[in-house]
Amino acid sequence: MPGRAGVVLNVNDSDASRYVVSRMLERAGFAVAEACTGRHALEQARARHPAVIVLDIKLPDVDGLEVCRQLKADPLTRAIKILHTSAIHVGTDHKVQSLECGADGYLSHPFEHEELVATVRSLMRLGETERALRDHAEDLKAVNRRTNEFLAMLAHELRNPLAAIVTSLPLLERRAPSDSVERTARELIRRQTTNLRRLVDDLLDAARVTQGKIDLHWQTVDLKDLVQRVAANVEQTRIHPRRQALRLSLPSGRMLVRGDPMRLEQVLTNLLDNASKYSDAGDIIDLGLAIARNDSGCAEARVLVRDRGIGMAPETVPTIFDLFSQADVPLARSRGGLGIGLTLVRTLVELHGGRTHARSEGIGKGSEFEIVLPLVVAEMRTGPDSDTPLRAKRPTARRHILVVEDNPDAQSALQCLLEMWGHEVSVADDGAAGLQAATRDRPEIALIDLGLPRMDGYAVARGIRAALGDASPLLIALTGYGAPEQRAQALAAGFDLHIVKPVEPEQLNALIEEHAATLPSSAQAHDLADGARERRGTGS
Repeated sequence: MPGRAGVVLNVNDSDASRYVVSRMLERAGFAVAEACTGRHALEQARARHPAVIVLDIKLPDVDGLEVCRQLKADPLTRAIKILHTSAIHVGTDHKVQSLECGADGYLSHPFEHEELVATVRSLMRLGETERALRDHAEDLKAVNRRTNEFLAMLAHELRNPLAAIVTSLPLLERRAPSDSVERTARELIRRQTTNLRRLVDDLLDAARVTQGKIDLHWQTVDLKDLVQRVAANVEQTRIHPRRQALRLSLPSGRMLVRGDPMRLEQVLTNLLDNASKYSDAGDIIDLGLAIARNDSGCAEARVLVRDRGIGMAPETVPTIFDLFSQADVPLARSRGGLGIGLTLVRTLVELHGGRTHARSEGIGKGSEFEIVLPLVVAEMRTGPDSDTPLRAKRPTARRHILVVEDNPDAQSALQCLLEMWGHEVSVADDGAAGLQAATRDRPEIALIDLGLPRMDGYAVARGIRAALGDASPLLIALTGYGAPEQRAQALAAGFDLHIVKPVEPEQLNALIEEHAATLPSSAQAHDLADGARERRGTGS
Protein backbone atom coordinates (compact mmCIF):
# COMPACT_ATOMS: atom_id res chain seq x y z
CA MET A 1 0.00 0.00 0.00
CA PRO A 2 1.27 3.53 -0.70
CA GLY A 3 0.54 4.58 2.87
CA ARG A 4 2.97 2.09 4.40
CA ALA A 5 5.97 4.19 3.29
CA GLY A 6 5.75 6.33 6.46
CA VAL A 7 3.89 7.12 9.66
CA VAL A 8 1.02 9.64 9.80
CA LEU A 9 0.80 11.67 13.03
CA ASN A 10 -2.81 12.62 13.86
CA VAL A 11 -3.01 15.66 16.18
CA ASN A 12 -6.38 16.70 17.64
CA ASP A 13 -7.53 17.60 21.19
CA SER A 14 -11.00 16.14 20.55
CA ASP A 15 -11.02 12.42 21.38
CA ALA A 16 -13.92 11.76 19.01
CA SER A 17 -12.44 13.65 16.05
CA ARG A 18 -9.02 12.12 16.63
CA TYR A 19 -10.55 8.61 16.74
CA VAL A 20 -12.51 9.13 13.47
CA VAL A 21 -9.47 10.44 11.54
CA SER A 22 -7.19 7.68 12.86
CA ARG A 23 -9.68 4.98 11.80
CA MET A 24 -9.96 6.51 8.31
CA LEU A 25 -6.20 6.46 7.91
CA GLU A 26 -5.73 2.97 9.34
CA ARG A 27 -8.40 1.53 7.00
CA ALA A 28 -6.42 3.03 4.10
CA GLY A 29 -3.31 1.15 5.26
CA PHE A 30 -1.38 3.94 7.00
CA ALA A 31 0.50 3.48 10.27
CA VAL A 32 -0.91 6.12 12.62
CA ALA A 33 0.48 7.83 15.75
CA GLU A 34 -1.55 10.27 17.85
CA ALA A 35 -1.08 13.45 19.89
CA CYS A 36 -3.64 15.59 21.70
CA THR A 37 -1.68 18.82 22.35
CA GLY A 38 0.70 21.06 20.45
CA ARG A 39 3.67 20.28 22.69
CA HIS A 40 3.01 16.54 22.39
CA ALA A 41 2.85 16.95 18.61
CA LEU A 42 6.25 18.69 18.56
CA GLU A 43 7.78 15.91 20.71
CA GLN A 44 6.30 13.16 18.51
CA ALA A 45 7.40 14.88 15.30
CA ARG A 46 11.01 15.19 16.49
CA ALA A 47 11.10 11.65 17.85
CA ARG A 48 9.24 9.70 15.13
CA HIS A 49 9.75 11.85 12.01
CA PRO A 50 6.34 11.05 10.48
CA ALA A 51 5.86 11.46 6.75
CA VAL A 52 2.67 13.52 7.22
CA ILE A 53 1.07 15.31 10.17
CA VAL A 54 -2.70 15.78 10.13
CA LEU A 55 -2.73 18.81 12.42
CA ASP A 56 -5.86 20.45 13.81
CA ILE A 57 -5.43 24.23 14.21
CA LYS A 58 -7.38 24.60 17.48
CA LEU A 59 -5.29 23.01 20.26
CA PRO A 60 -5.40 23.71 24.02
CA ASP A 61 -1.76 24.90 24.47
CA VAL A 62 0.18 25.69 21.29
CA ASP A 63 -2.14 26.19 18.32
CA GLY A 64 -1.61 24.34 15.05
CA LEU A 65 -0.30 27.42 13.25
CA GLU A 66 2.55 27.87 15.76
CA VAL A 67 3.29 24.12 15.74
CA CYS A 68 3.59 24.32 11.96
CA ARG A 69 5.90 27.34 12.12
CA GLN A 70 8.22 25.65 14.61
CA LEU A 71 8.40 22.40 12.65
CA LYS A 72 9.12 24.20 9.35
CA ALA A 73 11.81 26.33 11.02
CA ASP A 74 13.67 23.25 12.34
CA PRO A 75 16.05 21.68 9.77
CA LEU A 76 15.34 18.24 11.29
CA THR A 77 11.57 18.46 10.78
CA ARG A 78 11.00 20.95 7.96
CA ALA A 79 10.63 18.16 5.36
CA ILE A 80 7.57 16.70 7.18
CA LYS A 81 4.39 17.40 5.24
CA ILE A 82 1.69 19.16 7.30
CA LEU A 83 -2.05 18.96 6.56
CA HIS A 84 -4.02 21.50 8.59
CA THR A 85 -7.62 20.68 9.53
CA SER A 86 -10.23 22.82 11.24
CA ALA A 87 -13.96 22.89 11.90
CA ILE A 88 -13.87 26.56 12.97
CA HIS A 89 -11.32 28.34 10.80
CA VAL A 90 -12.89 27.57 7.44
CA GLY A 91 -12.70 30.93 5.64
CA THR A 92 -10.32 31.75 2.81
CA ASP A 93 -8.27 34.08 5.02
CA HIS A 94 -7.70 31.23 7.50
CA LYS A 95 -6.55 28.91 4.73
CA VAL A 96 -4.15 31.57 3.43
CA GLN A 97 -2.77 32.10 6.94
CA SER A 98 -2.25 28.35 7.27
CA LEU A 99 -0.38 28.03 3.98
CA GLU A 100 1.74 31.11 4.68
CA CYS A 101 2.98 29.64 7.96
CA GLY A 102 4.28 26.60 6.05
CA ALA A 103 1.41 24.09 5.82
CA ASP A 104 1.32 21.90 2.72
CA GLY A 105 -2.47 21.41 2.64
CA TYR A 106 -5.75 22.42 4.30
CA LEU A 107 -9.03 20.55 4.87
CA SER A 108 -12.15 21.88 6.57
CA HIS A 109 -14.35 19.63 8.70
CA PRO A 110 -16.40 17.75 7.80
CA PHE A 111 -14.41 16.01 5.06
CA GLU A 112 -14.98 12.69 3.38
CA HIS A 113 -12.83 9.60 3.91
CA GLU A 114 -11.72 9.59 0.25
CA GLU A 115 -10.72 13.27 0.37
CA LEU A 116 -8.56 12.78 3.48
CA VAL A 117 -6.85 9.63 2.16
CA ALA A 118 -6.20 11.12 -1.30
CA THR A 119 -4.73 14.29 0.23
CA VAL A 120 -2.44 12.34 2.59
CA ARG A 121 -1.26 10.10 -0.25
CA SER A 122 -0.60 13.16 -2.42
CA LEU A 123 1.48 14.75 0.33
CA MET A 124 3.42 11.51 0.81
CA ARG A 125 4.22 11.35 -2.89
CA LEU A 126 5.33 14.95 -2.77
CA GLY A 127 7.57 14.20 0.22
CA GLU A 128 9.10 11.18 -1.50
CA THR A 129 9.80 13.24 -4.62
CA GLU A 130 11.44 15.98 -2.57
CA ARG A 131 13.57 13.43 -0.71
CA ALA A 132 14.69 11.92 -4.01
CA LEU A 133 15.57 15.39 -5.32
CA ARG A 134 17.49 16.23 -2.14
CA ASP A 135 19.42 12.96 -2.37
CA HIS A 136 20.15 13.64 -6.02
CA ALA A 137 21.30 17.18 -5.19
CA GLU A 138 23.64 15.81 -2.52
CA ASP A 139 25.02 13.31 -5.02
CA LEU A 140 25.58 16.11 -7.52
CA LYS A 141 27.35 18.19 -4.86
CA ALA A 142 29.62 15.26 -4.07
CA VAL A 143 30.36 14.67 -7.75
CA ASN A 144 31.00 18.39 -8.24
CA ARG A 145 33.33 18.48 -5.25
CA ARG A 146 35.28 15.46 -6.48
CA THR A 147 35.45 16.98 -9.98
CA ASN A 148 36.81 20.24 -8.61
CA GLU A 149 39.37 18.38 -6.51
CA PHE A 150 40.38 16.33 -9.54
CA LEU A 151 40.74 19.42 -11.75
CA ALA A 152 42.85 21.20 -9.15
CA MET A 153 45.06 18.15 -8.63
CA LEU A 154 45.34 17.56 -12.38
CA ALA A 155 46.42 21.15 -12.93
CA HIS A 156 49.03 20.81 -10.19
CA GLU A 157 50.39 17.52 -11.51
CA LEU A 158 50.61 18.90 -15.06
CA ARG A 159 52.54 21.93 -13.87
CA ASN A 160 55.57 19.94 -12.71
CA PRO A 161 56.51 18.48 -16.14
CA LEU A 162 55.42 21.73 -17.79
CA ALA A 163 57.75 23.71 -15.51
CA ALA A 164 60.65 21.46 -16.52
CA ILE A 165 59.95 22.08 -20.22
CA VAL A 166 59.56 25.86 -19.83
CA THR A 167 62.75 26.08 -17.78
CA SER A 168 64.69 24.01 -20.31
CA LEU A 169 63.86 26.23 -23.30
CA PRO A 170 66.50 28.90 -22.50
CA LEU A 171 69.08 26.11 -22.20
CA LEU A 172 68.32 25.08 -25.79
CA GLU A 173 68.52 28.70 -26.93
CA ARG A 174 72.03 29.42 -25.65
CA ARG A 175 73.23 29.10 -29.23
CA ALA A 176 71.53 30.06 -32.47
CA PRO A 177 69.70 27.23 -34.29
CA SER A 178 71.87 25.32 -36.72
CA ASP A 179 69.26 25.25 -39.49
CA SER A 180 65.64 26.08 -40.30
CA VAL A 181 64.41 22.71 -39.01
CA GLU A 182 65.83 23.37 -35.55
CA ARG A 183 64.46 26.92 -35.59
CA THR A 184 60.99 25.60 -36.47
CA ALA A 185 61.19 22.96 -33.74
CA ARG A 186 62.13 25.54 -31.12
CA GLU A 187 59.29 27.84 -32.14
CA LEU A 188 56.86 24.92 -32.09
CA ILE A 189 57.95 23.86 -28.58
CA ARG A 190 57.63 27.39 -27.24
CA ARG A 191 54.25 28.00 -28.88
CA GLN A 192 52.72 24.69 -27.80
CA THR A 193 54.14 25.04 -24.28
CA THR A 194 52.36 28.40 -24.05
CA ASN A 195 49.13 26.77 -25.23
CA LEU A 196 49.50 23.92 -22.73
CA ARG A 197 50.11 26.32 -19.88
CA ARG A 198 46.97 28.26 -20.83
CA LEU A 199 44.93 25.04 -20.81
CA VAL A 200 46.30 24.12 -17.38
CA ASP A 201 45.46 27.57 -16.04
CA ASP A 202 41.95 27.27 -17.49
CA LEU A 203 41.51 23.90 -15.76
CA LEU A 204 42.43 25.39 -12.41
CA ASP A 205 40.32 28.48 -13.00
CA ALA A 206 37.35 26.25 -13.87
CA ALA A 207 37.67 24.58 -10.48
CA ARG A 208 37.85 27.99 -8.79
CA VAL A 209 34.86 29.29 -10.74
CA THR A 210 32.60 26.42 -9.71
CA GLN A 211 33.68 26.86 -6.08
CA GLY A 212 33.37 30.67 -6.14
CA LYS A 213 37.03 31.11 -5.18
CA ILE A 214 38.14 33.72 -7.71
CA ASP A 215 39.35 36.90 -5.97
CA LEU A 216 39.74 40.17 -7.85
CA HIS A 217 42.45 42.75 -7.19
CA TRP A 218 40.60 46.00 -7.90
CA GLN A 219 42.11 49.09 -9.45
CA THR A 220 41.25 51.69 -12.07
CA VAL A 221 42.11 50.33 -15.52
CA ASP A 222 42.35 52.15 -18.84
CA LEU A 223 40.38 49.66 -20.92
CA LYS A 224 41.52 51.21 -24.20
CA ASP A 225 45.17 50.74 -23.27
CA LEU A 226 44.48 47.19 -22.09
CA VAL A 227 42.69 46.31 -25.34
CA GLN A 228 45.63 47.60 -27.37
CA ARG A 229 48.16 45.58 -25.37
CA VAL A 230 46.12 42.38 -25.54
CA ALA A 231 45.45 42.83 -29.25
CA ALA A 232 49.16 43.25 -29.99
CA ASN A 233 50.06 40.16 -27.97
CA VAL A 234 47.32 37.90 -29.39
CA GLU A 235 48.03 39.09 -32.93
CA GLN A 236 51.66 38.08 -32.55
CA THR A 237 51.15 34.78 -30.70
CA ARG A 238 47.91 33.42 -32.19
CA ILE A 239 46.40 35.35 -35.08
CA HIS A 240 49.53 35.94 -37.19
CA PRO A 241 50.77 32.29 -36.87
CA ARG A 242 47.35 31.18 -38.17
CA ARG A 243 47.74 33.55 -41.17
CA GLN A 244 44.81 35.71 -40.09
CA ALA A 245 44.41 39.47 -39.65
CA LEU A 246 43.16 41.57 -36.73
CA ARG A 247 41.29 44.83 -37.39
CA LEU A 248 41.13 47.17 -34.40
CA SER A 249 38.60 49.97 -33.89
CA LEU A 250 39.13 52.25 -30.87
CA PRO A 251 37.59 55.56 -29.76
CA SER A 252 39.63 58.64 -28.89
CA GLY A 253 40.45 59.42 -25.28
CA ARG A 254 40.63 57.07 -22.32
CA MET A 255 38.06 54.56 -21.05
CA LEU A 256 38.42 53.87 -17.34
CA VAL A 257 36.81 50.92 -15.60
CA ARG A 258 37.19 49.39 -12.15
CA GLY A 259 38.58 45.89 -12.30
CA ASP A 260 41.40 43.42 -12.07
CA PRO A 261 43.70 44.10 -15.06
CA MET A 262 45.03 40.53 -15.11
CA ARG A 263 41.52 39.06 -15.21
CA LEU A 264 40.29 41.56 -17.80
CA GLU A 265 43.29 40.66 -19.95
CA GLN A 266 42.32 37.00 -19.56
CA VAL A 267 38.78 37.81 -20.75
CA LEU A 268 39.98 39.62 -23.87
CA THR A 269 42.61 37.01 -24.65
CA ASN A 270 40.08 34.19 -24.42
CA LEU A 271 37.63 35.99 -26.71
CA LEU A 272 40.27 36.75 -29.35
CA ASP A 273 41.79 33.29 -29.16
CA ASN A 274 38.33 31.75 -29.49
CA ALA A 275 37.60 33.88 -32.57
CA SER A 276 40.93 32.95 -34.14
CA LYS A 277 40.63 29.27 -33.32
CA TYR A 278 37.28 28.96 -35.09
CA SER A 279 38.31 31.00 -38.14
CA ASP A 280 40.17 29.94 -41.27
CA ALA A 281 43.47 31.17 -42.66
CA GLY A 282 43.02 34.51 -44.40
CA ASP A 283 40.04 35.55 -42.26
CA ILE A 284 39.79 38.98 -40.65
CA ILE A 285 38.86 39.28 -36.96
CA ASP A 286 37.35 42.58 -35.76
CA LEU A 287 37.95 43.95 -32.27
CA GLY A 288 36.00 47.08 -31.41
CA LEU A 289 35.69 49.25 -28.31
CA ALA A 290 32.95 51.85 -27.86
CA ILE A 291 31.09 53.89 -25.26
CA ALA A 292 27.32 53.47 -24.92
CA ARG A 293 24.53 54.34 -22.49
CA ASN A 294 22.31 51.76 -20.82
CA ASP A 295 18.58 52.17 -20.12
CA SER A 296 19.37 54.07 -16.92
CA GLY A 297 21.60 56.52 -18.75
CA CYS A 298 24.84 55.18 -17.22
CA ALA A 299 27.96 55.06 -19.39
CA GLU A 300 29.23 51.60 -20.35
CA ALA A 301 32.20 50.23 -22.23
CA ARG A 302 31.31 47.74 -24.94
CA VAL A 303 33.93 45.38 -26.36
CA LEU A 304 32.89 43.51 -29.51
CA VAL A 305 34.83 40.61 -31.05
CA ARG A 306 33.53 39.52 -34.46
CA ASP A 307 34.82 36.67 -36.62
CA ARG A 308 33.84 35.20 -39.97
CA GLY A 309 34.44 31.62 -38.90
CA ILE A 310 32.29 28.52 -38.45
CA GLY A 311 29.49 30.30 -36.55
CA MET A 312 26.94 28.64 -34.28
CA ALA A 313 23.59 26.96 -34.68
CA PRO A 314 20.72 28.87 -33.01
CA GLU A 315 20.29 26.18 -30.35
CA THR A 316 23.97 26.46 -29.39
CA VAL A 317 24.02 30.20 -28.65
CA PRO A 318 22.10 30.13 -25.31
CA THR A 319 24.50 27.51 -23.82
CA ILE A 320 27.82 28.62 -25.31
CA PHE A 321 28.97 30.17 -22.00
CA ASP A 322 28.24 26.97 -20.02
CA LEU A 323 31.14 24.95 -18.61
CA PHE A 324 32.65 22.46 -21.11
CA SER A 325 30.22 23.66 -23.79
CA GLN A 326 31.45 23.81 -27.38
CA ALA A 327 29.81 24.53 -30.69
CA ASP A 328 28.68 21.37 -32.46
CA VAL A 329 31.00 21.24 -35.48
CA PRO A 330 32.15 18.34 -37.66
CA LEU A 331 35.02 16.33 -36.22
CA ALA A 332 37.14 17.10 -39.26
CA ARG A 333 37.00 20.79 -38.31
CA SER A 334 37.58 20.35 -34.58
CA ARG A 335 39.64 23.26 -33.26
CA GLY A 336 40.55 21.85 -29.85
CA GLY A 337 40.03 23.43 -26.45
CA LEU A 338 38.24 22.31 -23.31
CA GLY A 339 35.08 24.41 -23.49
CA ILE A 340 36.25 26.36 -20.42
CA GLY A 341 37.37 29.71 -21.84
CA LEU A 342 33.94 31.23 -22.46
CA THR A 343 32.70 30.11 -19.04
CA LEU A 344 35.60 32.01 -17.49
CA VAL A 345 34.77 35.03 -19.67
CA ARG A 346 31.17 35.17 -18.44
CA THR A 347 32.08 34.59 -14.80
CA LEU A 348 34.86 37.17 -14.74
CA VAL A 349 32.77 39.77 -16.56
CA GLU A 350 29.88 39.25 -14.11
CA LEU A 351 32.30 39.58 -11.17
CA HIS A 352 33.19 42.99 -12.66
CA GLY A 353 29.51 43.96 -12.72
CA GLY A 354 29.23 43.46 -16.48
CA ARG A 355 27.33 41.35 -18.99
CA THR A 356 28.18 39.01 -21.87
CA HIS A 357 26.31 38.42 -25.12
CA ALA A 358 26.82 35.96 -27.97
CA ARG A 359 25.29 36.17 -31.44
CA SER A 360 25.50 34.21 -34.68
CA GLU A 361 23.40 34.03 -37.81
CA GLY A 362 24.07 30.32 -38.13
CA ILE A 363 26.64 27.71 -39.13
CA GLY A 364 29.28 29.14 -41.45
CA LYS A 365 28.25 32.76 -40.85
CA GLY A 366 30.64 33.78 -38.08
CA SER A 367 30.04 34.81 -34.49
CA GLU A 368 29.96 37.94 -32.35
CA PHE A 369 30.86 38.10 -28.66
CA GLU A 370 30.23 41.26 -26.69
CA ILE A 371 31.17 42.19 -23.15
CA VAL A 372 29.74 45.23 -21.39
CA LEU A 373 31.47 46.85 -18.40
CA PRO A 374 30.42 49.88 -16.33
CA LEU A 375 32.63 52.93 -16.91
CA VAL A 376 34.14 55.08 -14.17
CA VAL A 377 32.58 58.25 -15.59
CA ALA A 378 34.08 60.64 -13.03
CA GLU A 379 37.60 59.69 -14.07
CA MET A 380 37.15 59.78 -17.84
CA ARG A 381 39.65 62.24 -19.35
CA THR A 382 41.92 62.46 -22.36
CA GLY A 383 45.38 63.23 -20.91
CA PRO A 384 48.01 60.60 -20.16
CA ASP A 385 48.47 59.17 -16.70
CA SER A 386 51.48 60.11 -14.61
CA ASP A 387 53.24 56.79 -14.89
CA THR A 388 55.59 55.58 -12.21
CA PRO A 389 59.14 55.63 -13.60
CA LEU A 390 60.42 52.18 -14.43
CA ARG A 391 63.14 50.88 -12.15
CA ALA A 392 66.46 50.63 -13.94
CA LYS A 393 67.38 47.04 -14.68
CA ARG A 394 70.31 45.85 -12.59
CA PRO A 395 72.68 43.11 -13.59
CA THR A 396 72.08 39.92 -11.67
CA ALA A 397 74.56 39.48 -8.80
CA ARG A 398 75.95 36.02 -8.19
CA ARG A 399 73.82 34.45 -5.49
CA HIS A 400 73.77 31.18 -3.59
CA ILE A 401 70.38 29.63 -4.36
CA LEU A 402 68.88 26.48 -2.85
CA VAL A 403 66.36 24.52 -4.95
CA VAL A 404 64.13 22.11 -2.99
CA GLU A 405 62.20 20.08 -5.57
CA ASP A 406 61.30 16.38 -5.64
CA ASN A 407 60.59 16.23 -9.39
CA PRO A 408 64.00 15.26 -10.90
CA ASP A 409 63.41 16.84 -14.30
CA ALA A 410 62.11 20.12 -12.87
CA GLN A 411 64.97 20.22 -10.37
CA SER A 412 67.64 19.52 -12.99
CA ALA A 413 66.25 22.06 -15.47
CA LEU A 414 66.00 24.79 -12.82
CA GLN A 415 69.51 24.08 -11.54
CA CYS A 416 70.98 24.28 -15.05
CA LEU A 417 69.14 27.51 -15.78
CA LEU A 418 70.27 29.21 -12.56
CA GLU A 419 73.86 28.07 -13.08
CA MET A 420 73.76 29.38 -16.65
CA TRP A 421 72.87 32.78 -15.16
CA GLY A 422 75.98 32.55 -12.97
CA HIS A 423 74.48 31.57 -9.62
CA GLU A 424 75.82 29.01 -7.16
CA VAL A 425 73.11 26.35 -6.83
CA SER A 426 72.53 23.55 -4.33
CA VAL A 427 69.60 21.14 -4.47
CA ALA A 428 67.55 18.93 -2.15
CA ASP A 429 65.08 16.17 -3.07
CA ASP A 430 62.71 16.35 -0.09
CA GLY A 431 61.61 18.67 2.68
CA ALA A 432 63.83 17.30 5.46
CA ALA A 433 66.92 17.48 3.25
CA GLY A 434 65.94 20.99 2.19
CA LEU A 435 65.66 22.19 5.78
CA GLN A 436 69.02 20.63 6.60
CA ALA A 437 70.69 22.21 3.55
CA ALA A 438 69.21 25.64 4.31
CA THR A 439 70.38 25.69 7.93
CA ARG A 440 73.79 24.21 7.05
CA ASP A 441 74.67 26.12 3.86
CA ARG A 442 72.73 29.33 4.55
CA PRO A 443 71.75 30.20 0.96
CA GLU A 444 70.63 33.72 0.07
CA ILE A 445 67.56 32.52 -1.86
CA ALA A 446 65.57 29.29 -1.47
CA LEU A 447 63.13 28.10 -4.17
CA ILE A 448 60.94 25.53 -2.41
CA ASP A 449 58.15 23.33 -3.75
CA LEU A 450 55.17 22.88 -1.42
CA GLY A 451 54.26 19.25 -2.21
CA LEU A 452 57.43 17.60 -0.89
CA PRO A 453 57.94 14.11 0.62
CA ARG A 454 58.88 13.62 4.30
CA MET A 455 58.16 17.29 5.13
CA ASP A 456 56.01 19.66 3.07
CA GLY A 457 57.16 23.10 1.97
CA TYR A 458 55.17 24.88 4.66
CA ALA A 459 57.02 22.96 7.39
CA VAL A 460 60.35 23.64 5.66
CA ALA A 461 59.69 27.39 5.67
CA ARG A 462 58.65 27.36 9.32
CA GLY A 463 61.77 25.33 10.21
CA ILE A 464 64.09 27.72 8.37
CA ARG A 465 62.52 30.75 10.05
CA ALA A 466 62.83 29.11 13.46
CA ALA A 467 66.48 28.15 12.91
CA LEU A 468 67.83 31.25 11.14
CA GLY A 469 65.45 34.02 12.19
CA ASP A 470 66.44 37.36 10.60
CA ALA A 471 69.22 35.59 8.67
CA SER A 472 66.76 33.42 6.77
CA PRO A 473 67.15 33.39 2.99
CA LEU A 474 64.57 34.91 0.70
CA LEU A 475 61.97 32.12 0.74
CA ILE A 476 60.09 31.64 -2.52
CA ALA A 477 57.35 29.02 -2.84
CA LEU A 478 57.70 27.80 -6.45
CA THR A 479 54.77 25.43 -6.71
CA GLY A 480 51.90 24.05 -8.74
CA TYR A 481 49.48 24.84 -5.89
CA GLY A 482 48.09 28.23 -6.89
CA ALA A 483 44.78 28.66 -5.05
CA PRO A 484 44.39 31.87 -2.97
CA GLU A 485 44.11 29.88 0.26
CA GLN A 486 47.35 28.03 -0.56
CA ARG A 487 49.12 31.32 -1.22
CA ALA A 488 47.85 32.69 2.10
CA GLN A 489 49.01 29.51 3.86
CA ALA A 490 52.45 29.83 2.27
CA LEU A 491 52.87 33.45 3.38
CA ALA A 492 51.66 32.56 6.87
CA ALA A 493 54.27 29.77 7.04
CA GLY A 494 57.06 32.27 6.41
CA PHE A 495 57.48 32.45 2.64
CA ASP A 496 58.29 35.86 1.21
CA LEU A 497 56.78 35.09 -2.21
CA HIS A 498 54.41 32.54 -3.72
CA ILE A 499 54.99 31.83 -7.44
CA VAL A 500 52.90 29.40 -9.48
CA LYS A 501 54.60 27.02 -11.89
CA PRO A 502 55.57 27.22 -14.63
CA VAL A 503 57.23 30.62 -14.27
CA GLU A 504 58.75 32.18 -17.37
CA PRO A 505 62.57 32.22 -17.09
CA GLU A 506 62.60 35.97 -17.80
CA GLN A 507 60.17 36.54 -14.94
CA LEU A 508 62.23 34.42 -12.56
CA ASN A 509 65.39 36.29 -13.52
CA ALA A 510 63.66 39.64 -13.01
CA LEU A 511 62.35 38.43 -9.65
CA ILE A 512 65.84 37.51 -8.48
CA GLU A 513 67.19 40.85 -9.73
CA GLU A 514 64.44 42.80 -8.03
CA HIS A 515 65.06 41.24 -4.63
CA ALA A 516 68.82 40.77 -4.90
CA ALA A 517 69.55 44.33 -3.76
CA THR A 518 67.59 43.82 -0.52
CA LEU A 519 69.54 40.69 0.43
CA PRO A 520 72.55 40.85 2.76
CA SER A 521 75.86 39.53 1.59
CA SER A 522 76.77 35.95 2.45
CA ALA A 523 79.13 37.09 5.22
CA GLN A 524 76.45 39.34 6.72
CA ALA A 525 73.92 36.51 6.55
CA HIS A 526 76.27 34.20 8.42
CA ASP A 527 76.86 36.84 11.11
CA LEU A 528 73.09 37.32 11.48
CA ALA A 529 72.55 33.58 11.81
CA ASP A 530 75.30 33.22 14.42
CA GLY A 531 73.90 36.16 16.38
CA ALA A 532 70.38 34.67 16.25
CA ARG A 533 71.63 31.35 17.61
CA GLU A 534 73.58 33.10 20.39
CA ARG A 535 70.49 35.07 21.40
CA ARG A 536 68.39 31.88 21.50
CA GLY A 537 71.12 30.15 23.53
CA THR A 538 71.21 32.93 26.15
CA GLY A 539 67.44 33.15 26.28
CA SER A 540 67.36 36.73 24.96
